[in-house]
Amino acid sequence: MSAARVGVFGLLGSGNLGNDGSLEAVLGYLRAEHPEAAVDALCGGPEVVATRYRIPATRLHWNRGEYRTASRAGAIAAKGLGKLVDVARTAAWVRRHDVVIVPGMGVLEATLPLRPWGFPYSLFLLCASGRLFRTRVALVGVGAAPITDRPTRALVRWSARFATYRSYRDTLSRDAMREMGVDTARDEVYPDLAFALPTPPANGPSDSPGPVCVGVMDFHGGNDDRDRAEEIHRRYLEGTTRFVRTLVEDGRRVRLLTGDACDATVVEAILDAVDSPLVTASEAASLTDLMKEMAAADTVVATRYHNLVCALKAGTPTLALSYAAKSDALMAEMGLAAYRHPAHEVDADQLLVQFRELEKRSAGLRRTLAERNTAVAGRLERQFTALTAALFPTAAPTHTHTPTHTHAMRETP
Repeated sequence: MSAARVGVFGLLGSGNLGNDGSLEAVLGYLRAEHPEAAVDALCGGPEVVATRYRIPATRLHWNRGEYRTASRAGAIAAKGLGKLVDVARTAAWVRRHDVVIVPGMGVLEATLPLRPWGFPYSLFLLCASGRLFRTRVALVGVGAAPITDRPTRALVRWSARFATYRSYRDTLSRDAMREMGVDTARDEVYPDLAFALPTPPANGPSDSPGPVCVGVMDFHGGNDDRDRAEEIHRRYLEGTTRFVRTLVEDGRRVRLLTGDACDATVVEAILDAVDSPLVTASEAASLTDLMKEMAAADTVVATRYHNLVCALKAGTPTLALSYAAKSDALMAEMGLAAYRHPAHEVDADQLLVQFRELEKRSAGLRRTLAERNTAVAGRLERQFTALTAALFPTAAPTHTHTPTHTHAMRETP
């Protein structure tokens, strides 16, 4: 029997550490359980993916200016032509594979600004091509949320319907797809794929106050907040900056973290505003790097979803600046539902009250997180077992996969 031809698909290698972390988890599974598989990628940053993960990679879009705003006639024409060319390019790529995996990511949601002709269109081309050429397409541990924009909603709904296999990172995602008209009776819910990455050793609390990691985001609200995007961003930046300044006035060291290349502007703004040697910026290039930073901290305050995943997996008491239901669900799942603050309306005074309460309960919360992480590891062992059964039905299990790249379990509704 010839080796399976496996493709991975998504906005990978494009600067979003969460997306790349999900890819890393799936590659760990493939290398452990299906080492004979020939793996390549169709992705946003092929150079990064090829160099970092040592797999062949092809650019997702024919038009290199896909994600730049087009104002001139030539640029607009190039985008239009690119959409047509991508139909053939995507179909040809899918046809060469036995299996295509979309690893995690919020591919079925629009909680951040999104246009239907962007990634939703690309995902639709992928899933439709899979149906046409009988290539098994798996949406693995993905995020979903209710979508009000009708074109985006339609593309997401049909993408999900055309997929061979679907699993979600929380029950809210599965419920959202059911509400959008997708039959989810056979779909399962598992922990986020990033929980399958290796856990760094935790330093634990010390006698003296340790650093506080603050994960920031270039936050302008969601897809439905375009009318007040700048106001939301201003309030977020002002509230977060004031919070950091107060920590510094208390003599605390603050480590600023990001989750996407675009977040660097927020880091620079806070550094300029606070101007203290107690505030430093991380240069983490992966979720593993982020987890190491967070494992060394006393406490984490973070916005991006995968910053929260890293902090919780590292076992560090965490406060979420929450911008979507997925963050709320994650915090509740890990036993920290009380420690959430709205990213849309950051109130520095209230945030400080919550932060100080979090630190008071630090020891107990660390025990809670250790217990929850043990349960998550067990459930993740079943995700990849289910994936093998769905995508590689003739493959015999190798039983070589370790808990650092785990397989996940069904969550009962």
